[in-house]
Amino acid sequence: MTFGWFKKKSTGDTSWGKKSKFVELEHLDVSGDPVRPELDLEWRTSFDRKIFGLQCEGETLAVVCLAFTNDVPYSVRELDLMSRVSTYENNATIAVAYTVWSLQKGAGKKIMQEVLEYAKAKGFQRVVTLSPLTPMATHYHIRNEAQLIGLNSSTQNFEYQLGK
Repeated sequence: MTFGWFKKKSTGDTSWGKKSKFVELEHLDVSGDPVRPELDLEWRTSFDRKIFGLQCEGETLAVVCLAFTNDVPYSVRELDLMSRVSTYENNATIAVAYTVWSLQKGAGKKIMQEVLEYAKAKGFQRVVTLSPLTPMATHYHIRNEAQLIGLNSSTQNFEYQLGK
């Protein structure tokens, strides 16, 4: 007996992986964000917040939005306030991925690997998430070897190891 949900997944064409580039995006239609479509482009790019894309041959394969804080936020409101304060005080030690989405199988994992490299290069001490309370978010982060560090009323936080 074979279960449909237990079939080995096809890896498909992953040649894009080696050719892809991690780039900062200044213009993006954020209405396509399946995680936080309510946050407009101005919010995502103010107070040193950044949007990065994984691109291959001009096509965006995945997107991650980052804010920079000195503590772990438990809500979008806290993220907003913490990133504002960290900008003014210039003391951010944590890169917070508050939305990640992928348009290509495997690109979500690749973009988080790029976030870790970016965080190390910029001297951040930690990379954490502000994720929705959904099975998809939970499975995504656990599959990518993140550890659950906070379970909140409407969000959850995962931490990725920066390594050495």
